Amino acid sequence: MMSKHHPKSQKPSARVAPAKGRLGVLLPGMGAVTSTFIAGVELCKKRLGQPIGSLTQMQTIRLGKRYENRAPLIKAFVPLARLEDLVFGGWDLFPDSVYEAAVKCGVLAPDQFRPVSKELSAIRPMKAVFDPAYLRNLKPTHLKKYPNKWEAAQQVIADIAEFKRKNRVERLVMLWCGSTEILPKPSPVHATVKAFEGGLKADSPEITPSMVYAYAAISQGIPYANGAPNLSADFPAMVELSERTGSPIAGKDFKTGQTLMKTTIAPMLKARMLALRGWYSTNILGNRDGEVLDDPGSFKTKEISKTSVLDTILEPELYPALYGRYHHKVRIDYYPPRGDAKEGWDNIDIAGWLDMPMQIKINFLCRDSILAAPIVLDLVLFLDLAGRAGLRGIQEWLSFYFKSPQCRPDLKPENDIFIQHLKLKNTLRLLMGEEVIDHSGLDYYDPVRGTPKPVPSPRPAPMRSGKTRLAR
Repeated sequence: MMSKHHPKSQKPSARVAPAKGRLGVLLPGMGAVTSTFIAGVELCKKRLGQPIGSLTQMQTIRLGKRYENRAPLIKAFVPLARLEDLVFGGWDLFPDSVYEAAVKCGVLAPDQFRPVSKELSAIRPMKAVFDPAYLRNLKPTHLKKYPNKWEAAQQVIADIAEFKRKNRVERLVMLWCGSTEILPKPSPVHATVKAFEGGLKADSPEITPSMVYAYAAISQGIPYANGAPNLSADFPAMVELSERTGSPIAGKDFKTGQTLMKTTIAPMLKARMLALRGWYSTNILGNRDGEVLDDPGSFKTKEISKTSVLDTILEPELYPALYGRYHHKVRIDYYPPRGDAKEGWDNIDIAGWLDMPMQIKINFLCRDSILAAPIVLDLVLFLDLAGRAGLRGIQEWLSFYFKSPQCRPDLKPENDIFIQHLKLKNTLRLLMGEEVIDHSGLDYYDPVRGTPKPVPSPRPAPMRSGKTRLAR
């Protein structure tokens, strides 16, 4: 039951502009993740589905002391855009409408999204930017023509302006939901905005298609997030540009299946000081992402993203005896019959008291796009919130959603999912003028006696004659 302290709505903070008007959601890559996300939002608009997995739609946030019993839904506490105000568009290497993509990807059964087939059929992708050097296993048919990457970026910028005009949207957000590109090495062209723009005009081979989209969005002050492990906006030129234009940026690589498990289990091992000797992870996956990752170059990009989390959580430099020499192996195998229903196995060798060996085994039969869709929704709404709050540059508070969180270059990323979650919620509290929560509990105790402070109790209801009032 909702507490009397639980507000039905919250006035926007003076720091956050209200979410007025329509919000345009631009998505490079309109395959399994995008079609599942859009279908789900459209079904939720009609009250035909539940946004399970979405913090913005289903989670509460504690405010103040525990005894105050203030725990509104996040969407009632923070001025987020409404689902009804979201308008979708994007680009893809193939001309299929979102409805056609949803049928082909097979994440949802056609009966599930038939009630919104009209809405999905109306969304057709714009022609995409493509470079076969960075995506080898696909044969696209829906491509832009341009003499160099500068002109490609200008075409994307023109697409954005036309989408905004045609759909009468007030604000925009862009999320890369495309395939995993082969990872280029950072080069001088990535060092400054001036060098990067020069590289675009010179058709530099070090500039990938996802960088073209990132530049197009960030140069226009549009919030941008990268849902793949590509080098897309996490290099100095894009950070510099985002701070100059006021664009919030975040990434990279949506945290869905196996890495979600790692960032949950590894903090437990560290909290209990249990040693890690080895972590073997393998996946079978049959969707377009699996086909792309069947190329060794694209897999290498994903492997770096998936293997980077353990060291930052376990801190082997602080605990060499426990975590200094563990073996970490990651595999991904393309297996078409499985489709989007990815299966991940984790075999974890640990050691306890007196170095006695133990094992943890996890078999996660997950659905990549089902886990990714609520991440896309939350990032759309939180990035829009960040833009209205005047936040610019790297949004580390959104690390909760990514395998390889973007942070300042002088810092290590935070990968512990529980710390990430607390950081996200504390940022929302700060934006709305509420105190942050650290769960220390010290403020509940008298610093002299060490005894609990008295907590106001509700006045007991008057007893009725002849009846006993039971304690609960």
